[in-house]
Amino acid sequence: MIRSEWVHCPVCKNKTRDKIRDDTVLKNYPLYCPKCKQETLIEAKKLKVTVIKEPDAKTQSQ
Repeated sequence: MIRSEWVHCPVCKNKTRDKIRDDTVLKNYPLYCPKCKQETLIEAKKLKVTVIKEPDAKTQSQ
């Protein structure tokens, strides 16, 4: 039997509307939380969810 569980928001820790299974692989997935209204880039593999840190925008010097 394949296990599945809800994806929790990394910001507020509440359940989102997305569910992943044991065999789900996500890369650069924009996870939206309806509770805190934040969007976070995540990766998921074998029910392990990791947050992708976006590089900060650098100012251009002229």
